[in-house]
Amino acid sequence: MRLFALVALLLCPIRGKHDVGVLDVPSALLLGIDISHHQRRIDWQRLVENSELHFVFVKATEGGDFVDTLFAENWAILRQMGIRRGAYHYFRPNRDGVLQAQHFLKATHFEPGDLAPVLDLETTDGLHPDIVRREALEWLDYVERTLHIRPIVYTNLNFYERHLAGYFEDYPLWIARYAEGLPQLRTHRWHFWQFTEKGRLPGIPRPVDLNVFRGTPSMLERLCWYPKGEKPSLASLKAP
Repeated sequence: MRLFALVALLLCPIRGKHDVGVLDVPSALLLGIDISHHQRRIDWQRLVENSELHFVFVKATEGGDFVDTLFAENWAILRQMGIRRGAYHYFRPNRDGVLQAQHFLKATHFEPGDLAPVLDLETTDGLHPDIVRREALEWLDYVERTLHIRPIVYTNLNFYERHLAGYFEDYPLWIARYAEGLPQLRTHRWHFWQFTEKGRLPGIPRPVDLNVFRGTPSMLERLCWYPKGEKPSLASLKAP
């Protein structure tokens, strides 16, 4: 509760409230979660009846051959229930970036209105940062050329400051920082903030990551994929 009060104060004025699971969230903020097989099977009906989520990111793939065991099931259910969905790939720098992109695209099927693909970049696998950035850019370029939409980059604040600051500035940023205070970045503005990994929502057996989107529903819409859609303009995504 204290955290959401702080977010509300710093990001936008409070214009009424609505319940989101066990949280009381200012209506001007957009709340979402990200999930994988670690949350086990979710009771989506119970979750929807007791929570108001604006988006859900689902782990799809990792490295060059792993597919999350619950991805296909979660991906299909989210579409059926009309919940805004997005898919992410956990990047392994010790694997070829293009091959990882091809693996991700083979495992996913994007439909109009889905959120842009996400590259989860939070480990170096012991490699030099230059190699990590090069292979990550290969993934990003390949996915963008295939789907004609700029992917989102996810990372944590420490990894960003050590290895990514000053790079990938043209990509929407999803930053993880578990503290009662907004992430402060040296060279970039964030669009999503993952503020806890210990969220509890009805229908989800295990703790879940909670996120906010820094913007309005129409701004979130600009980060979504449509056939032959234009690339998102970061200038149009800035919060008021």
